[in-house]
Amino acid sequence: MPQSFSSPRLLLNRLRQVMASHDGGQERLSSIVKLIAATMIADVCSIYLRTKEDQLELVATEGLRSEAVALTRLSMDEGLVGLISQTAEPLAIEDAPRHPNFAYRPETGEDPYHAFLGVPILRGGRVIGVLTVQNRTERSYDEDEIETLQTIAMVIAEVIASETGPGGEYLNARSKQFEHSETLKGRSISPGLGIGQACYHDPVVPTAKFFALDTEAELRRLAEALHKLRASIDRMMDLGSHDLGEDPLDIMEAYRMLANDPGWASRLAEGIKNGLSAEASVDRARREHRAKLESARDPYLKARLNDLEDIDNRLLRILGGHDGADHVAIDEGSVLVARRLGPAELLEYSNAGLSALVLEEPAAASHAAIVARALGIPTIGGVTSVTTLLEAGDTLIVDAELGQLHIRPDEDVIAAYRARQELLSERQKVYRQLRDEKAMTRDGVEIRLMLNAGLKLDVEHLTETGAEGIGLFRTEFQFLISKQLPSLKEQKDFYAYVMDAAHGRPVYFRTLDVGADKIMASFAHPVEENPALGWRAIRFALDREGLFRRQLRALIRAAAGRPLYVMFPMVTVASEFLAAKALFLKELSWARRHGHPVPLHYSVGAMLETPALAFELEALSGQADFICVGTNDLMQFFHAADRMVPSITERYEFIARGPMAFLSHIVQLCDKLNMAVSVCGEAAGKPLDALALICLGYRSLSMPAASIGPVKRMIRSIDLAVLSNKVYTLLGQSTGSFREDFLALCKQHNVLLEIS
Repeated sequence: MPQSFSSPRLLLNRLRQVMASHDGGQERLSSIVKLIAATMIADVCSIYLRTKEDQLELVATEGLRSEAVALTRLSMDEGLVGLISQTAEPLAIEDAPRHPNFAYRPETGEDPYHAFLGVPILRGGRVIGVLTVQNRTERSYDEDEIETLQTIAMVIAEVIASETGPGGEYLNARSKQFEHSETLKGRSISPGLGIGQACYHDPVVPTAKFFALDTEAELRRLAEALHKLRASIDRMMDLGSHDLGEDPLDIMEAYRMLANDPGWASRLAEGIKNGLSAEASVDRARREHRAKLESARDPYLKARLNDLEDIDNRLLRILGGHDGADHVAIDEGSVLVARRLGPAELLEYSNAGLSALVLEEPAAASHAAIVARALGIPTIGGVTSVTTLLEAGDTLIVDAELGQLHIRPDEDVIAAYRARQELLSERQKVYRQLRDEKAMTRDGVEIRLMLNAGLKLDVEHLTETGAEGIGLFRTEFQFLISKQLPSLKEQKDFYAYVMDAAHGRPVYFRTLDVGADKIMASFAHPVEENPALGWRAIRFALDREGLFRRQLRALIRAAAGRPLYVMFPMVTVASEFLAAKALFLKELSWARRHGHPVPLHYSVGAMLETPALAFELEALSGQADFICVGTNDLMQFFHAADRMVPSITERYEFIARGPMAFLSHIVQLCDKLNMAVSVCGEAAGKPLDALALICLGYRSLSMPAASIGPVKRMIRSIDLAVLSNKVYTLLGQSTGSFREDFLALCKQHNVLLEIS
């Protein structure tokens, strides 16, 4: 049996010298495989890289026939190399030809070789290639050899990335992956156009910081960073326990256990001892966690891997000097690129002057998407593997009108989009001219257009859009952007500011709506298999009565002689609303007894976001002053289609007979019960969807600021009586596409749905 290689650290030091050389891409890769083969005492060392055609091409080898380079290609599921690319896991075999996945390629001349060790080359959570070593005799590769080869694969990933960037040689001759222009398709989340340079939300480890110059110093840095990480998690747990009472701390405890796992820490330290910097050692762990996450199917495993990746990122930020902050400063006008992003994380970029946002995962109805619309950031989502297809600093055009991402566009394309930006600006001028006009149909029916808000800067849009008030103020944003719970005074001052800025126009405050993808940093939420259907909104508030009453008390004090409008989110049964209202009245009574100013008058309503509540409205008669239909959650529950799953978010039409009939039932029942009703979901801000709602009988719509102008323009172009009658005729039919017939009706009556 051949002896094992002498020193992982020696190998990494030699690799550092190779990376510092002035060799071109192909020469550098050839030097790397020779170095690995010699140091690991292997007869063969080979590198296979993933091509644009999703094949694995042999690009460098020491030991196999040189003529096989650029000739041998395997599909992503072919052979042992394909198996590694599929599993993203190392593979060590004593006698490779006997393995059922072995694929023989005669041009390589690999007949004499038996022992095989291969590891994935990972970048951005994606397998971009495979690194292998082979020996003539049958042998077992030990754990140290496997771990060292994984470390080398990480370094090779960065070598490849640098060589495929602008000015690089290797792969530029084939795919030019990081040089040529590309256009990717995504889903429009927040409309608009943005042009800027790419920056990553996730921390990036520069290639120059991959190697440890002083092992002992790097080990101390790691130990200090781990201490800070664990202390920050302890503080989060203490805050949740002391301020919120009895919490589901077992979930957070599991998170803390991951951060305190001696095996994880030992593995990070081992990477440093083998020659990596502290950052590079953590990055290696992160790459492995990401790759496993991509292929994981079990919900519990995915949750744990998500936690692990989050811990890796936190530790990297601490090592970078940011003490676990969620992001580092970025240049104004940048395009933020992220695999996934929570609403709280996006809010922390609210003052960064982002020109646009690109997301790999979230659907258009996610709460991060809602925040993006509130901030007016052009956003597209569902852009698969975008983080592996571009580099920080690349010029990007985000066309959130058409759902397209242009990577490294040429000057002509940029000029064309600059012209489109000017056109959009001209379009907004048309809408601004309607600011002081009424949202009234041609036959004299007035529609109340309100604003969705949640941030201080949102309130500024009231005057510039001509909205009649705020139909939905999302109070949870104040909680999401804070590392600790806002105090009673902080909440009261914030709500008072919003009412002052509204200048007498009504503001409908939705009480705390957390859960699902809206997670407070100051509270340990349980990991749930389907959080959209879990412990959230009014369920959370009623179970955390102290927190809920503090918010109600702040709202009552903030009103101080002014009208107060409060609504409770995601009410499912009448008893939930009645319990919440009882707490509101108890706080109102408390304020009066203690001599605090109280609202001039108040209205308390319920958000209708679950189909169940539509059949309990009669039980709320005389109790609820109004009903607000939240179409985002209502439609996902109506269709049993999670709005966070991109593959089904656009499967079901909003303008279809089923949803229209259901929404018609709601408005008619509210009219019968003499209960005011409005709509505040995202559908209210889309001119076509808004028209359907108006035809059904809804007279109050709340929407993002950018939608007020287009919806008002549409309203002023219609004769509602005629359209409404024809819409109900269409509803009564049982054949044909309701949406297509509705669009034809709009065209027939010259409804202004967009500016040409």
